[in-house]
Amino acid sequence: MAELLSEVSRLHFPNPPASPEQIEAFERSVGWRLDPDLRAFYLHCDGARLFDRLDPAFSFYPLAMIRRARVVLLQSDTDKAGPASWYAVCAVRDTNYIFLDVSQQVEGRYPLRDGYREAFPDPSFNRQIANSFSEFLAGALASNEEWFWLQDEE
Repeated sequence: MAELLSEVSRLHFPNPPASPEQIEAFERSVGWRLDPDLRAFYLHCDGARLFDRLDPAFSFYPLAMIRRARVVLLQSDTDKAGPASWYAVCAVRDTNYIFLDVSQQVEGRYPLRDGYREAFPDPSFNRQIANSFSEFLAGALASNEEWFWLQDEE
């Protein structure tokens, strides 16, 4: 994570870091703990915009903006509106999102899903695209502003 975070600071637009107290308050409010990748990211920067300050290809939310995907997309916090365990953590161009799936962990880290708005909450369209935040961040930084997780579908 250290190299990735250094690149975010050097070439992109990070927010000031979250404090340990902000992280603790966030974890209490959502009922789950940040994994090591997310904790490192938020202690480094409380959100970031990649590639462009005004029209970012990837806009990682500050802790205060992270919400359940079903609330962000459907303004409903019921099981009919989608899984309670999917959280919107990043907006991408064209009003789509990246979801963190806190229902499971892969080697102690939460996987990320494609937040394809038009097919939400169908898991076959909102498929897992990274095993961890660091894996997703590395792909985003190397993406040249493209949706790199769709490349293997073309």
